[in-house]
Amino acid sequence: MNVASQSTVFGRRKEPHTVIIARGNEIRHFTIRPWVAAFCGSALAAMAVGYLLATSYLVLRDDLIGATTARQARMQQAYEDRISALRAQVDRITSRQLLDQQLMETKVGELLERQSQLSLRHGRLGPILERTESDVGAAPASAKPDKRADVTDAQPQAYSVASIGANLGGGDTRPFSLWSTRSDPLPSDTAADRADRLFVSINESLKAIESQQLTRITTLADNAYRNADAISQALEAAGLPVDSDFGKSDAGGPLIPLDSSMIFDSKVKELDEALDALDRLKTEARRLPLANPAPGRSVTSPFGVRTDPLLGTAALHSGMDFRAPTGMPAKVTAPGVVVKAGWNGGYGRMVEVDHGNGFATRYGHLSKINVTVGERLNTGDVIGKTGSSGRSTGPHLHYEIRQNGEAIDPLRFLRVGKKVAQYL
Repeated sequence: MNVASQSTVFGRRKEPHTVIIARGNEIRHFTIRPWVAAFCGSALAAMAVGYLLATSYLVLRDDLIGATTARQARMQQAYEDRISALRAQVDRITSRQLLDQQLMETKVGELLERQSQLSLRHGRLGPILERTESDVGAAPASAKPDKRADVTDAQPQAYSVASIGANLGGGDTRPFSLWSTRSDPLPSDTAADRADRLFVSINESLKAIESQQLTRITTLADNAYRNADAISQALEAAGLPVDSDFGKSDAGGPLIPLDSSMIFDSKVKELDEALDALDRLKTEARRLPLANPAPGRSVTSPFGVRTDPLLGTAALHSGMDFRAPTGMPAKVTAPGVVVKAGWNGGYGRMVEVDHGNGFATRYGHLSKINVTVGERLNTGDVIGKTGSSGRSTGPHLHYEIRQNGEAIDPLRFLRVGKKVAQYL
C-alpha cells in the first residue's frame, strides 16, 4: 500500500469490513459498513433484551396479575365496607327519625284525645254552668270559687301534628304560647329535647285545666248543697214542711278506684244531684207564702191575743195588720189559685188564695179586688188595693196564713222568707 494512498487526516483510515463467501467456483463478498454492524448489533441486543423481558413477564405474569387482583379486591372490599357502614348509619338515622315521628304522633294523638275530652267536657259543662249560675248565683262571697278556676274561660285550643311538628323544627313561631311555660331552647337542644319539653308543657296545661274543671264543679256542688241546707234548715226551724229525703244517703258497696274520665262523670253527676236537690227545695219553698204582702210597711197588730180595737176586750187576732194607705197594691205571697174573691163579713172585701199542700192566705179590708175565683196567680201578682172595708178602724192590710184551715202566725213565714230570699 502506497504512502500516497493514505489519508492526510490525522490517524489511519478505517476501511469497511468485507465478508467473502466461497462455495465451489462461486465466490461472493459483502462489504459491511460500521454503522450497519452497529445497527445489527443493537437490534440483536434489543431482541435479546426483549426476549429476556418477555420471558420474565411470562414467568412473573401470574404473580403480577394476582397482586393486582388482590389489590383491587382489597380496594373493593374497603369501598364495600365503607358503603355498608354509611348505609347502616343512614338506616339508624332513618329508624330513629321514624321512631321519633311515631313517638311524636303517639304523644300528639294522646294530647288531641285529651283536648277532645276537654272540649266534650266543656260542651257538657256549658248548660250545667248556666243552670248553676241561675241556681247558685246568690251564694255567699266566701263560698265563691277563685275566678282563675273558671272553666268557662278554659276552652282548649285545637292541636295538629303539622303545627306541633313545625314548632319542633326549630322555628320560633310559638304556636303554643297560650299553654307553654317552657324557656327558650338552648343551641345544643335536639328536636327530641324540644319535643319532650313541649309535650310536658302542654300536658301540664291540660292537667291544670282538668283540675280547674273538677275544682269548679266540686265548688259549685258544695255551694248547691250549702244553699239547699240553708233553705232546709230555715224551713225546719220554722216548722214548715221540707223534703224528707234531703240529706239522706243510704248507700254502700266495694271501693273501686276511678280513672280521670269516671271522676269527671261522677263530679258532674254529683253536681246534677246537688242542683236537683236545690231545685226541689226551691220549688217547695216557692210554693209556701214566704213573701211580704206589703214590703216596707210596718206591722200595726201582730198575730195572737190582743185587745179588740172596737170592743176593748181580749180577743184572738188571726193574722197580721200592715199599715197601708188606701189604694196601695196588695200582692200575693206565693203562687196559687183564687178560691174566694168578694165580701166576707168582718174581713170586708177579701181575697183567699189556695197554695196547695193545705196552705192558704187571706187578704182583708181591701178597697178593690182585681182577681176572680179560679184565677191562677204567681208570687207578686196584685190581687187588689188596700182599704178599710169591713170591721176596721182605718186603712190597712189584714194578712192571714192558714194551714189546713187553721190560722198560724205569718211572722214565722216572713222570717223564713227573709232568710231564704237570697237563695230563691
